[in-house]
Amino acid sequence: MERAYAPYSGYHVGAALKTRDGKIYSGCNIENSSFGATVCAERVAVFKAVSEGEGGFAAIAVVSRDDPRVLPCGICRQVLWELAGDVDVVVGRASSVEVLKLSSLYPDPFKKS
Repeated sequence: MERAYAPYSGYHVGAALKTRDGKIYSGCNIENSSFGATVCAERVAVFKAVSEGEGGFAAIAVVSRDDPRVLPCGICRQVLWELAGDVDVVVGRASSVEVLKLSSLYPDPFKKS
């Protein structure tokens, strides 16, 4: 999250993706003046892991210093579903941690016929 590049929204997000064997891949959001080119922290973490040959994920944690309960956006939910499956989504709050299944956040993902 400390390396997030968010000059347009000011919304800094960090993510940590955990593989089944315990390896952690981190990510932060990276904005662009062409807003469609912006990449969320969750996708940065997933793409780093996949590009390094990882598969088999256990959980992803998402945090923001600006929001006590930040959840993956719809695009991130689809990417996570396709590349990580029904992983745990760990959401940090000021006084607690909440663990949700991705399927509870994204019950009907897009699937190629």
